[in-house]
Amino acid sequence: MIRRSPFHERTSALNETGLWSHWSATLAADRYQMSDKFEYFAVRNAAGVFDSSPLYKYRITGPDAERFLAGVLARDIRTCSPGTAQYTTWCDDRGFVIEDGVVLRPGRDEFLLTAAEPNLAYFADLIGRDRVAIEEVSDEIGVLAIQGPRSRDLLARLVPAVASLPFFGLAQGKIAGSPVTISRTGYSGDLGYEVWVPAADALKVWDAMWASFAGYGVLPFGLAALYMLRIEAGLLLLDTDFGSSRFGWTDEDRSTPIELGWSWMFRDLSADDRAFIGRRAIEREIADATSRWRLTGLIVDWADYDRTYDRAGLIPPKDHTPIHDEYFVYDDAGTQVGYTTSSMYSPMLQRHIALTRVRPELAAPGTPVRLELDVNHRYEYIAARTARLPLYNPARKTA
Repeated sequence: MIRRSPFHERTSALNETGLWSHWSATLAADRYQMSDKFEYFAVRNAAGVFDSSPLYKYRITGPDAERFLAGVLARDIRTCSPGTAQYTTWCDDRGFVIEDGVVLRPGRDEFLLTAAEPNLAYFADLIGRDRVAIEEVSDEIGVLAIQGPRSRDLLARLVPAVASLPFFGLAQGKIAGSPVTISRTGYSGDLGYEVWVPAADALKVWDAMWASFAGYGVLPFGLAALYMLRIEAGLLLLDTDFGSSRFGWTDEDRSTPIELGWSWMFRDLSADDRAFIGRRAIEREIADATSRWRLTGLIVDWADYDRTYDRAGLIPPKDHTPIHDEYFVYDDAGTQVGYTTSSMYSPMLQRHIALTRVRPELAAPGTPVRLELDVNHRYEYIAARTARLPLYNPARKTA
């Protein structure tokens, strides 16, 4: 049975295309408008509303909840104080990533963890004698992401505490009489928030928000626009930019947090006394510099790109549609040194960009490489350079 979001009655009425995907066995709009660029530019210039409800959600509570999560999550949950949220990951014993997610900490002994895939059995099997309870609350909570430069002002009209909410902070309030939690989080790489609401109150909260947003250029946006936004923001997608170690056939299908660019999660590892899953393997990788890859941004040289297509008698394509597939990257000697995992033409940056894995020694921003593209049924090697992620990073995101 295909699940429906608690907001489906409203999102389906707005979906002019009738295009849907299955996300976590739930219907999710691909795009609402005839062009997904309308939705993309709404987020970058005003605000957009995205239904994040299909995420799996787990509530972890009890006097040992922090200690339990400190031993499972690779990032130190103890640095996530009550009233804040944290982006995190969890690994297997060999230091390979199982999955990533955001954890909210509304209270000292209460956590709410999101995941893209089912993880209830995995976490429950690790509890042991800890005084911890874990329950899946995926269907009990609806989540709306409000993303874009107007998101703060629009939400602050409904919940005044939003006006002073710091990056990854939490605020409690009411919308249409329903209690809501608002987190300053999102998947757009822009100023943005997520509104967490009891599923039973989802429609009345939507109606109050939607009426309040009228006249401010706000549009609902679907998965197509979301993927554009997240590539610019350097935000990774499970089963595209990395795979869960649980399902990898070989280690080529597995990634470590260091290889995915998450070494910042372990800056204070020497002062961290936790025995979390995968710690020893991660320590060895850092100490011995054994990472196979580094995730980096890639920016294609537009002049070389245009010249290559001009020589073939073609108009250089500038297609914004995200490509979730591999293109190979080479050095000037013709040796393969990496591969892209996601790529697109960025409307904001006016460049072809990609999320790319390269050998660690080539990851420094500005390193020249060559991107292999198929032009007129022949491989061409286009000049490109590595770049620091995120590729689009407006100051308002964290200000």
